[in-house]
Amino acid sequence: MLTMMTTTTMEENQTQSYGGSPITHIAQDHLFTILLLLPVDAILSLSMTCRRLRALACSDAVWESVCRRDWGSRCVDALKSSNSNRSRCPWMRIYKQVSALDSVYCHGLPDSLAQLDFPTPRASHSLNFLSDCLVLFGGGCEGGRHVDDTWVAYIGTDFRRKLKWHKVNSGIPSGRFGHTCVEMGDFLVLFGGINDNGNRQNDTWIGQVTYKDNNVVTFSWKLLDVGSIAPTPRGAHAACSIDHRRMVIHGGIGLHGLRLGDTWVLELSDTTDSPCSSGTWHEIVTNPCPPARSGHTLTCIGRSRTVVFGGRGTGYEVLDDVWVLDLNAQTWVEIVYDTAECASLSRVGHSATMVLGGRLLIHGGEDSYRHRKDDFWVLDVSAMHYINNNINNNSNNNSSSSNSNSMDIQESTSRVRSNFKRLWKMWRSNGSKCRSFHRACADHSGRYVYVFGGMVDGILQPSESTGLRFDGELFLVELLLHL
Repeated sequence: MLTMMTTTTMEENQTQSYGGSPITHIAQDHLFTILLLLPVDAILSLSMTCRRLRALACSDAVWESVCRRDWGSRCVDALKSSNSNRSRCPWMRIYKQVSALDSVYCHGLPDSLAQLDFPTPRASHSLNFLSDCLVLFGGGCEGGRHVDDTWVAYIGTDFRRKLKWHKVNSGIPSGRFGHTCVEMGDFLVLFGGINDNGNRQNDTWIGQVTYKDNNVVTFSWKLLDVGSIAPTPRGAHAACSIDHRRMVIHGGIGLHGLRLGDTWVLELSDTTDSPCSSGTWHEIVTNPCPPARSGHTLTCIGRSRTVVFGGRGTGYEVLDDVWVLDLNAQTWVEIVYDTAECASLSRVGHSATMVLGGRLLIHGGEDSYRHRKDDFWVLDVSAMHYINNNINNNSNNNSSSSNSNSMDIQESTSRVRSNFKRLWKMWRSNGSKCRSFHRACADHSGRYVYVFGGMVDGILQPSESTGLRFDGELFLVELLLHL
């Protein structure tokens, strides 16, 4: 897409031949607006038509705006903040580098040398990036026991800083693993989980980072009032947030070990309370919808769309299917691709994190034989937007059809076939431990992904049937850019 960035300037006589084009007489601010409505290839094509358009289409102001359009303002602001003390790379070059990304670098993060207290090894916990801090809660540990601790570590804009964890001794929420916790604006919202007695939960909590006078960072939780309607108790489900006001959950393991396939949405009340004190749950019932599963991921990919990937099905099979939910339209669409091209994609207990460039980074997990993975795969969200736009266009074109044809329309748009190589790409890495049921989160730039814990392969002891152990390492996955 960005190969034209390296194209040399056109000959002077060719440049002058476009001088009389009507587009060159449009006001500069109007041209700026028009450029931001175009795809990148079209912007690059226009830059070769005349000297005036080249100056504008290659300007730093236009490409910063293109980055904001395609990646979001929060991401761009975070990139600017992290490079404030260094000579900044032009935005056009940054866009080119991000588009060509194909590798990550994994390295451990140093703890404070004086710190003796830090999170113990665990899996199926939660890890979030909120208010420039890492927030870790709960999980399961050796012996199948749950933990109920909350830990906070300030990151800021310097990913190289030595971390100092602070433990919050609140006693709430109660200990659990397999819960979900998502960022919603300045708050975290936690739902469900399983305790070490096997009891499933369906309570909803909201939490917030606070700073004390001595610059010590801490965290506070409170139970959210959701009324009498709530999802059934569960754990090992998946969740994400949309527009900082809605939380979507899907699937999980319910009572008696039953795997679930339902979808619920929590809408926070619009009040001046800090944090919000109430919310309302409602179920989305659609046909078709993803089969029941647990240990999968649900990730917001922009606007009102979320994507489900992988997990373990009702027959204990490990899945590799991709489903997209348009929350506004309340429709699920399966993205079908040729799984024969990569049998290693099937996984459960992986992480799925939106990173710089609007890509979904899949890491780790385990297969049906419980072989853990250390690979990194990228799901191309832009290709999925293209697919869904075609679906919406087809639905609009058929909106005048009779009700008798509505089932045919639904069947034709509920499954969309996509080319595997367009949808998936494996990224290179310098290696990390094979792990599953870890947790990952990205900073606001999407360039740095923090990974903590999980189940890893250990040294097999004579009294053990497997070498499985819990991990307590925090490491950083860095998208390799030269800024």
